[in-house]
Amino acid sequence: MTGRGGTRHAAAEAARLIWVAAPGGVAAFLLVTLAEAAAPVVAAWMLKLTLDTLAAGGDILWPALAMAVTGLASATAPQLTRYLSAELGRRVGVRALDRLFTALDRFVGLAPFEDPAFLDRLRLAQQGASTSGQFVSGVFGMARAAVSLVGFLAALLVISPLLALVVAVTAAPAWWAELTLSRGRAAMLWRITPNQRKEIFYSQLLGSVEAAKEIRLFGLGPFLRGRMLGERDLANAGQRAMDRKELAAQGGLGLLGALAAGAGLVWAVLAARRGELTVGDVSLLLAAVASTQAAAGTLVRSAADTHQQLIIFGHHTAVVTTEPDLPLPALPTTVPAGGQGIELRDVWFRYSDEHPWVLRGVNLTVPTGRAVALVGLNGAGKSTLVKLLCRLYDPTRGTILWNGVDVRELDPAELRGRISAVFQDHMGYDFSASDNIAVGDLTAHGDPARIGAAAQRAGVHDQLMALPQGYDTPLTRTFADGTGAGVTLSGGQWQRVALARAILRGDRDLMILDEPSSGLDPQAEHDVHERMLRYRAGRTSLLISHRLNAVRHADTIAVLDEGVIVESGHHDELMEAGGGYARLFHLQAQGYRDELVTP
Repeated sequence: MTGRGGTRHAAAEAARLIWVAAPGGVAAFLLVTLAEAAAPVVAAWMLKLTLDTLAAGGDILWPALAMAVTGLASATAPQLTRYLSAELGRRVGVRALDRLFTALDRFVGLAPFEDPAFLDRLRLAQQGASTSGQFVSGVFGMARAAVSLVGFLAALLVISPLLALVVAVTAAPAWWAELTLSRGRAAMLWRITPNQRKEIFYSQLLGSVEAAKEIRLFGLGPFLRGRMLGERDLANAGQRAMDRKELAAQGGLGLLGALAAGAGLVWAVLAARRGELTVGDVSLLLAAVASTQAAAGTLVRSAADTHQQLIIFGHHTAVVTTEPDLPLPALPTTVPAGGQGIELRDVWFRYSDEHPWVLRGVNLTVPTGRAVALVGLNGAGKSTLVKLLCRLYDPTRGTILWNGVDVRELDPAELRGRISAVFQDHMGYDFSASDNIAVGDLTAHGDPARIGAAAQRAGVHDQLMALPQGYDTPLTRTFADGTGAGVTLSGGQWQRVALARAILRGDRDLMILDEPSSGLDPQAEHDVHERMLRYRAGRTSLLISHRLNAVRHADTIAVLDEGVIVESGHHDELMEAGGGYARLFHLQAQGYRDELVTP
């Protein structure tokens, strides 16, 4: 989101966000800011009045008291301003982050999270949300500077209209230059964001326990460190070029301001010598010239910083106002009871027009209450088909029907509420063991009986109970909780935890098991296979596995080859047909037989 229209839209969104987050804080901040801005102007006038009264031999008590009061205000207002600014920033930041990640939840599929340009925008959107409170400080800093500028310019107008005009004119180039620089800095941040994301990636990799073994075994530390520093150097080069532009522009503007101030001071001294100005006039003029330039500079810098913040916040606004990546039905329908199950009808899919077809004209039915297995070599499209069933993507062509209803006509949340799944690349969260299972169905969070029952059926209950704090043990060593009892599970144990999540979801209409035993040893694989065979009895299920022996009891086995269903039938039928399935089955079986006869 760029341009004046985008900046205005971002400003409107930021103002609305700030007011909703803390209306009382905004009002208090405004009052304190105005008082802080007015105090120096009042103090300068009181000093002039005091000096002139003193020179005339008059009573200076009241002017002196007024100076004392304004001095007290000048001393206390900055502390109040800092506190209110920080508190307002915290409240606005929380609301902005909540708004951003609530918007991310509206994305139905996975495509945005696989788009580097979107991820760059998301990083800047997070930065905009985290620093949204600075917009408040910037706006009120502009207000504070504007009040001071107007007050001291008025003082200059009283003493010398010409000098007031000169000071005002010298501020105009600074305004233009700072706004131009702010646009340039925002553009620079957008350009270096990919480098910064890569730097973060390499730094996290270097400190990751998952990568630590290979980094040390293969001696990758210097290589990865070199790449990390290379990305930092590229980002630094962009920042350095921008800093040099700012140095040249701001240095020249500072010199122009100093020349104007110096000329004004020389004039004031000469005018006082001629008796055209009083001592109080000179003191007011000195204060006014210095404070006018300072206020003008603050106003310009605050405006430039606020402008830059708005450009960055524009990325936040762009993300939160982006339409869902997949079309949503205006009037979602529901899946009728009964029916024939799930049908993929001439489904074609590719990730973009530049990518090859992953699925090509797939026709497949998963009947209600039956188990269908999908087998094939790596890259055949099995996991992609699972993503389509969960509507993480939509078919490029063709239709997926559930009891005769196109899944695109369903509310995605309602569709996914009907599915239980174990994904091949399941997550291991840095949570407690209990929470790692509860994420499968958050209605069970805080219900040890349900969580324990799911773990029991997945065959991981005893291992979790044996942990230092049982189910409350953190399954990570990334975060310290004061107990020092965090542990990491083996791949096979994580696999069973993922199974427990799926089991926790209960009697969903469809269970998807995508390589559920890929991380297990043969004995554990057999145990999980038997458990899942009992659990999915009578349930609609889709099984995906490279290990053909694990799916031989499925009601139907479909062989996927290069995105096409090339064979389909029961295990015995496919073995009798002697096609690709039979060849792969004999190949795997031969491997086990060779192991048995090896001396």
